[in-house]
Amino acid sequence: MQRNGIISAGNWIIDHIKMIDVWPERGNLANIKFVAERALGGCSHNVLINLARLQTDMPLWAGGIVGNDDDGKYIMDEIAKYNIDSRYMSIRYGLTTSFTDVMSEIPTGVRTFFHYRGSNALLDYPDLEKMESPAKIFHLGYLLLLDKLDSFDEEYGTVAAKVLHMLKSKGYEISIDVVSEQGERFRSVVIPSLKYVDYLICNEIEAGACTDIVLRKKDTLYRENLPKAAGDLFNQGVNKMVVIHFPEGGYAMQKDGQELFVPAFKVSQSEIKSTVGAGDAFCAGALFAIHEGFSLHDILRLANANARFNLLSENSTGGAVPLTELQEYIKIY
Repeated sequence: MQRNGIISAGNWIIDHIKMIDVWPERGNLANIKFVAERALGGCSHNVLINLARLQTDMPLWAGGIVGNDDDGKYIMDEIAKYNIDSRYMSIRYGLTTSFTDVMSEIPTGVRTFFHYRGSNALLDYPDLEKMESPAKIFHLGYLLLLDKLDSFDEEYGTVAAKVLHMLKSKGYEISIDVVSEQGERFRSVVIPSLKYVDYLICNEIEAGACTDIVLRKKDTLYRENLPKAAGDLFNQGVNKMVVIHFPEGGYAMQKDGQELFVPAFKVSQSEIKSTVGAGDAFCAGALFAIHEGFSLHDILRLANANARFNLLSENSTGGAVPLTELQEYIKIY
């Protein structure tokens, strides 16, 4: 079978954003001054919508679980709007679609997040086993926010690792995404999966958490440590490519040791509306370029450009532009 396209399964999240006048002391009251329009997020949503907005003919599939509620319908409508194949989306009665209440302080712009795992927590091996698409790349995320998949498995270490072993045996190339989390749970959940991963695309904090190699302190990127971290990730099992992104740009290393650092495109502070979803935008650009067989240089340039446009929007995917516009921008800059 000639495989083509990308399937992404995992987190589908609705953000309910409330603008508040002040962050209250515990037990006190704050006033909600404005309720913003619902926003969509989560790994699968962000990556797939970015890919869809490239406006290529690449086939896309969505996988995951939503509740039979208004938020679930909102997600399914969004998937349909972008002509993404939804046959692997499960709508479950009696479940609440995963959501985050985002409290945004008007004077400072500081956001505080109250997350409900909801339907995402139940995504499990049997759900993913049914995902028999002709896609070339299977992108799963976010590990550490998928309770069933993050749970312990005696043979594989985690259920996620068992899932990835199964998906790899079906012929998929595997990519994963994780969330930044401190503590030992990060390594115990993520590392068992790496031996089944072809393309690991993560930020410098996550790469450092996997390897115990310091890649950043505050505003300083330890660029000289990137090759060591990537090499350690290969030693832990990654099969083909490690891609690490950060505000300063992107770095990639192939299994054969070929490596490259490409700086980010310049964007002024006044242009930046939000950094929400920038990592997923980078990931989507990288996955598209990898799928198409681009060079390391072109993978990182496209991923950096996609992340740059993401910064110009207040939500996770609103800045995404067609591939032709990205390519024109890259030619100029």
